[in-house]
Amino acid sequence: MTGQPGEVPVDAPLAEQLRPRTLAEVIGQRHLLGPGKPLALAFQSGELHSMILWGPPGVGKTTLARLMADAFAADFIAISAVFAGVRDIREAVARAEVTRARSGRRTILFVDEVHRFNKAQQDAFLPYVEGGLLTFVGATTENPSFELNSALLSRSAVYVLQALTAAELGELLARACRLALPGLHVDDEARARLIGLADGDARRLLNQLEQIGTASRTMHVDSIDGAFVERVVAQCLRRFDKGGDTFYDQISALHKSVRGSSPDAALYWFCRMLDGGADPRYLARRIVRMAWEDVGLADPRAARIALDAAETFERLGSPEGELALAEAVLYLAMAAKSNAAYLAYNAARSFVGSDGSRPVPMHLRNAPTRLMKHLGHGKDYRYAHDEADAYAAGETYIPDGMPEVEWYRPVARGLEIKIGEKLAHLRELDRQARKD
Repeated sequence: MTGQPGEVPVDAPLAEQLRPRTLAEVIGQRHLLGPGKPLALAFQSGELHSMILWGPPGVGKTTLARLMADAFAADFIAISAVFAGVRDIREAVARAEVTRARSGRRTILFVDEVHRFNKAQQDAFLPYVEGGLLTFVGATTENPSFELNSALLSRSAVYVLQALTAAELGELLARACRLALPGLHVDDEARARLIGLADGDARRLLNQLEQIGTASRTMHVDSIDGAFVERVVAQCLRRFDKGGDTFYDQISALHKSVRGSSPDAALYWFCRMLDGGADPRYLARRIVRMAWEDVGLADPRAARIALDAAETFERLGSPEGELALAEAVLYLAMAAKSNAAYLAYNAARSFVGSDGSRPVPMHLRNAPTRLMKHLGHGKDYRYAHDEADAYAAGETYIPDGMPEVEWYRPVARGLEIKIGEKLAHLRELDRQARKD
């Protein structure tokens, strides 16, 4: 999010020179800033309120906070949760008190990367937000519902900012080229490459453009093409925080693509995560989990293939071993699916967790000593191998008094078709034996 240059030093970074000075100069976030949209209405109302701006890097969170201070004639205090502590909060509170006493002006406390504050730090400024001394504006790249105190969340509106589209980045690039690369011709391939490398991040786009400008002056070139961009701009990874929401969103997309039997989508998300710097060993663990959770007994080979792929990666390393993981992803995507075992396991765990400790039935207990035999351990136990078809029809193996359960219900796909047929046959034998 940037705009036309304002009254800033000529040697300021390009991102600062192009920072919007009015709301009309902002590029992007039309879902919040368009006519009748939430933030546009907030600016028009003249009423300040605390808010959290949640979105990826380089989409204008700081810019919006500064524009608010200008629009509402408020004092603006900015701190970074990465470096600040309770002392900085106290200093901000003291400054806000002086400002209110001297001029009656309100104070906006902008906290960048607010998710980095712990509970005690968040609690430190909460009373001043509640009392109206501070209007809190927090910026975060992480899901605030996981990172912020419920009390702070309940007093703040949450606005979700989005990565800039290719068209929006193109508009920004056109503005920036006039300032950073005057007189230089930038061809369409170079523009497309810069926009692609920016990956929705306006700040990254402008930083890359500054690199291009410096290199063009040093090398005395007057035309920028795609090859020049490749040579000058260091290959930076896509936006990808290994501990943040983007990471978990992408692994979720990979898992759901496999579950949904979409091999191309699964391969896309797998490669996106590798391109973003995900540890292939982590992906290997998740692939094994997918095999057990979503393929299950419909195709028992899937788990073995996933484990073999993980072992292959351990032996070959990167990048050769990644092919094995990719093949496992494709196999899992196309395998017959069943979560019957997964659901049965969860149901059994839930029952046991809420049930009492039922004793083992006497006929199932081991009897290695004469005393135990005398006490009835193992009495009337039926050895399945001695029965017809190696099945003791009518025998029970659950605790006495426990209700009958059918947690495992095979699906009509893959090998579980056969498993289901056998299970139905055995249950019919049980019914007949108990009836007799």
